[in-house]
Amino acid sequence: MNKFLAIIFITVTLYSPAIFGQHKSKNIKLFDGKTFKGLEGDTVSTWQIKNGILAGGSLNNTVPHNEFIATTKSYSNFVLKLKFKITGNEGFINAGVQFRSKRIVNPPFEMQGYQADLGEGFWASLYDESRRNKLLATADSNQIKRILKRNDWNDYEIRCDGSKIQLKLNGEITVDYTEDDPTIDRSGLIAFQVHGGGKVMACYKDIIITELPTAK
Repeated sequence: MNKFLAIIFITVTLYSPAIFGQHKSKNIKLFDGKTFKGLEGDTVSTWQIKNGILAGGSLNNTVPHNEFIATTKSYSNFVLKLKFKITGNEGFINAGVQFRSKRIVNPPFEMQGYQADLGEGFWASLYDESRRNKLLATADSNQIKRILKRNDWNDYEIRCDGSKIQLKLNGEITVDYTEDDPTIDRSGLIAFQVHGGGKVMACYKDIIITELPTAK
């Protein structure tokens, strides 16, 4: 290889990602396991950090209303992976992961947007929180019965890519949804919920997001 060709080869090798528009995503921790850095919510009476776990609620007292701890940054297209464990002994035992969402003024503790739901009758289903107020897609109950680890840690995955939303529970797809309303936001905050009305503890850990390139 002569000197001229060698220079061309090295240049193309180093700069081909920029030339051809390739995008290499990286994994980002949304929760460092030690602090609330990058998150905001009621860290006085609702949310706490225990042994690297983000925990919300109480098994001794009824949670009075929904509470969310949310990212301070918005995300659009991404793959979000985490582990969750929901336990409770009285009332409505429910939680969820908000995404492409925003906080609302009335009531100030509520959020609006998509929710990857958690709880009896809602496991790994897609709910529209404080907006359309309904399930947009429901997981198969027989599938949930087979793969859900009750009162134990489970893997949850949320993938958003344009109008496509996919949920996975313990490696299996439970929801494959396409949003057909162009007015619905394609970007927003990610948040973790403990639902009001029960003695419930919602725990989350190993929260990793990988942003996807924006479609042209």
